Amino acid sequence: MSDDRFPVRVEMPVAWGHMDAFGHVNNTVYFRWFEDARIAYFRRVGLDACMENTGIGPILASTQCRFRLPLTYPDTVSAEARVSDMGPGRFTMKYRVVSQGHGKVAAEGVGILVAYDYNEHRKATWPDSIRDAIAGLER
Repeated sequence: MSDDRFPVRVEMPVAWGHMDAFGHVNNTVYFRWFEDARIAYFRRVGLDACMENTGIGPILASTQCRFRLPLTYPDTVSAEARVSDMGPGRFTMKYRVVSQGHGKVAAEGVGILVAYDYNEHRKATWPDSIRDAIAGLER
C-alpha cells in the first residue's frame, strides 16, 4: 500500500530486536522509523547542504504517533514522509509506516520542525531554496 502524497519512502526490515517482551515491535521503534523517513526527506530537499553552508537546519519541536496495527518479526515496512504545512520558520511533517506483510498502515505520525540557526543558537527562517525545494517535492 502506498500513496503518492508521501513523496519520500524508506523501506526497512523489521528486526527481531525491535520486538519487546509483549511480542510486538516496541513503540520507540516507530519513532526511529519516522526519523529515518525524516532524514531521507531532508536529504532530498538539500537540508544537509543548507546546514553545512548556513548553519540553519531543523530542530524537532514536537512529535506524536498513532499506532494502528501491532507489527512483528519478520516483516518489511515502508516509512513515508511528507510536509503538509509550511511557514517561514517551521513546517509540519506527516509520517506513515506501512507493513508490507499486512498490506496496511501500521502507524501514522506528525512532527513539528522549526528552523534553527545552530551558529547563533536561535530560531531562524527557512531559506528560500529550502522552501522552494519542499514545495517542488510536494507537487
